[in-house]
Amino acid sequence: MRSLCRASPCEARVEPGTRACLRLGRVNAEQTLVALSDRSPQVAPEELIAGLVPPPQFEDVSFDSYRTDPAEPSQEEARSKLREFTQRSTDKGFFGKLFSKGRSGAKGVYLDGGYGVGKTHLLASAWHANEKPATFGTFVEYTNLVGALGFARARDDLSKMKLVCVDEFELDDPGDTVLMSRLMRELTDAGVKIIATSNTLPGALGEGRFAAQDFLREIQALADQFEVYRIDGKDYRARELTAPVDPLPESELDSAASQLDGVVARDDFSALLSHLSTVHPSRYGRMVDGIDAAVWENVRTIENESVALRFVALVDRLYDRNVHIINSGAALDKVFTEESLAGGYKKKYMRCLSRLTALSS
Repeated sequence: MRSLCRASPCEARVEPGTRACLRLGRVNAEQTLVALSDRSPQVAPEELIAGLVPPPQFEDVSFDSYRTDPAEPSQEEARSKLREFTQRSTDKGFFGKLFSKGRSGAKGVYLDGGYGVGKTHLLASAWHANEKPATFGTFVEYTNLVGALGFARARDDLSKMKLVCVDEFELDDPGDTVLMSRLMRELTDAGVKIIATSNTLPGALGEGRFAAQDFLREIQALADQFEVYRIDGKDYRARELTAPVDPLPESELDSAASQLDGVVARDDFSALLSHLSTVHPSRYGRMVDGIDAAVWENVRTIENESVALRFVALVDRLYDRNVHIINSGAALDKVFTEESLAGGYKKKYMRCLSRLTALSS
């Protein structure tokens, strides 16, 4: 949890260009107040590749810092396999490309497992251990990259990498299926090593979300790129807490918010959700950069699935930066409808709830 300051009351610093929540009862000298719904960052296309690195929460991790569960041998096996994979040299010269195209079998590693078993930790550890240049990003960040740069430029830029790490691999529509299948195939043909993580086996990607059988050939082409390792275990974020911290009454939210240090983003929840529709998800990371804590007023259940998925993307970026959250209104584990939690995006929503639990604790 963020440190609390109990200094004498004073005026909050307000970041230029943001609106102040002037009704805060007490604020402290170590706090700068902003609103995420006032932020509309712009990211130049050339910045996108440079920005594909592990997020702050994983900037210092390593294979050695990954704590395996002795009761789950698959965790140690996955770590050992990734160590071995990252130690392989990547020959992208003429003969390396020539012979790699004739090889059969998998050309990458795919980590499959539930949320909270440390897949992202291992993926970031592989990035740190591997030869550079290398990229690290979520599935949606790579699809956004292709959208921003165009397929040819994105492929050419990524083909210069020795390793491409893809976190939270998932296929939400047929267009993404064809796009990522082609991109992965062309990158591996160029000699690029690929490591991906997901909650879904590659052969089952897309199931429950679109007519996967209609795109079976593309999905199978994706599966053929990877050697799959399963990681079992319990959600480490739920070992001590099984639900987000209870919401605060509106009368107590001001007092709690005033004790937070650093840059604090305070927003009405509905206004924040509306603002997310105006910012491309590829820019959510930039939008929350520098934020230490978030205060959400009047949290409610999200009825619209498109809005819910944008919210998931926001929480992922907040989690990357370990942004502490406090809120009023509904409990954070009530933000998704029962229908959403039972639908095709169930695993995505459950991962989000797990992360909200960690951020609110």
